Amino acid sequence: MLIAAMVERLGIIVTIAFVMTRISFFRHLIEKRTHVKKSQTLLLILLFGFFGIVGTYTGLIVNPFQEEYTKWQWHLQQNEAIANSRVIGVVVAGLLGGPWIGLGAGLVAGVHRFSLGGFTAFSCGISTVLAGLLAGWIGKREKKNRLVSPQKAFLVGFLAEGMQMLLILLLSKPFDDAYLLVSDIGWPMILANGVGTGIFLLIIKSVFQEEERMGAAQSQKALRLADSTVKYMRKGLNASSARATCEILMRDVNALAVSITNTSHILAHVGLASDHHHEGRPIQTEATKRVIETGELMKVGREDIQCDRSGCPLGAAIMAPLLNGDDIVGTLKFYFHSEKEISPILMELTKGIATLLSHQLELAEIDTHKELAKESEVKALQAQINPHFLFNTINVIVSLTRINPDKARTLLISLSQFVRQNLTGSTKSTSTLKEEGQHVKAYLAIEEARFFDRLEVVYRIDDDALQAKVPSITLQPLVENAIKHGMKNVEEGFVLTISIRKEGDKVTVSVMDNGCGIDEDRLSKLLSEPVESKSGTGIGLYNVNKRLEMMMGKEAGLKISSSKESGTTVRFTVRSEQE
Repeated sequence: MLIAAMVERLGIIVTIAFVMTRISFFRHLIEKRTHVKKSQTLLLILLFGFFGIVGTYTGLIVNPFQEEYTKWQWHLQQNEAIANSRVIGVVVAGLLGGPWIGLGAGLVAGVHRFSLGGFTAFSCGISTVLAGLLAGWIGKREKKNRLVSPQKAFLVGFLAEGMQMLLILLLSKPFDDAYLLVSDIGWPMILANGVGTGIFLLIIKSVFQEEERMGAAQSQKALRLADSTVKYMRKGLNASSARATCEILMRDVNALAVSITNTSHILAHVGLASDHHHEGRPIQTEATKRVIETGELMKVGREDIQCDRSGCPLGAAIMAPLLNGDDIVGTLKFYFHSEKEISPILMELTKGIATLLSHQLELAEIDTHKELAKESEVKALQAQINPHFLFNTINVIVSLTRINPDKARTLLISLSQFVRQNLTGSTKSTSTLKEEGQHVKAYLAIEEARFFDRLEVVYRIDDDALQAKVPSITLQPLVENAIKHGMKNVEEGFVLTISIRKEGDKVTVSVMDNGCGIDEDRLSKLLSEPVESKSGTGIGLYNVNKRLEMMMGKEAGLKISSSKESGTTVRFTVRSEQE
């Protein structure tokens, strides 16, 4: 029965489909369907054209007037035709490669079929070319998808073979012979080639899906391991973090042992042979040193491991570099019985894990630098007190001890509170606005004693706003700046207003004065760069603004407005957080 013989030949299709999935440029065609080089296009045309020729030669020779089928002939008699699977290769070429590859493969297979002769030579040759164009047009419409579905492939193969039967009836002479031939082989060929095309795409799809599943599983494992080790490796590369990481890797990777080194010593070794592969020992193997020198992943055998212990079970290893930025800081090693156990998948998994661990080490260093810089900068800014301010204050107190000892005593207490607040502020990152207000009042008590006939202070404070948090020693520098710069050339009537207002879930703090204002050139520099000061505590607006943005967010930065007529206003807004 012809249908059984045609189905039997689908085994050849299965074999060819599998072999083609092993060819690199064929895989590239699947991955990058719209970006195939010209040289690859020609190779694919020849490949699929050859596939079509194989489909022709593996067909059955049919004579409309005989019921027997013969196989494999180099030339046909005039009254003979071929029941074949030629259209499968051509249709697949068009579906995967588009119109040009489909047309090219159709021409190769079609011209070959025409050269064999027989009364259907012309119609079969033409139909093969048209099948490639039809499949290419459909493949182009489906290029957004990685692969045409097996169902659509079946339908295209079905239609292409149906078109061939129609052309045989229209073009082959005599018509009676063509009609007998189509009646005999039509449905078996249409069904077999439709099924064969669908199977071809199904095999390709299943192979790629399986590889994707394996790749996804390895990626998932690498990410899971990275997630498990992040809390250790983010502390930096040391003996404790290395050991904790090795223990986690040992549970999830099918290896005899796991080891992590720095550039000179073994930091951790977990698994077999830990009795003689001791932690803390200097690196002995040349292979490890080569990985550190070259930064390349390596697979090594027993001779490269260079273990001097007889009977050591570690017969092979994968060694991967650990990097911190561009610097190699150590190695990650997985050990196995023999090199046969080390598959390409294991190599890629090791490479992926080492890359993720390297990223964690880089982030650890960044975190450390940021934390140290932030801590040192904040503490330095908080602790600064300009010596000129202390000298001026002490001089005022000394002068008052003779004429007003009680006032001198009060100022000494205020100075003590002021200094204590500076020292307290240097030990914590934030303070409440209530604490900031107490600090300011201690400072203003000193300044009012110095400028008793020129300075007036006004407070406008919402009590329910005083629990909001700000960076320690934020308000006092703003008040100091207003007095130091606003009172220039103001002999009397200088009014300083301190406002703390709650506005919904925000608190706005303002320091306003009616002084001489700030010229535009100086105003443009205040928040963008440090401005030298010969008096005051030394914590300028630049530093206050930087700390506000660093600790409370960019939106909390200072806003300054100033004019010679109305004076200067400095304000900032923070969240209304309650203790």
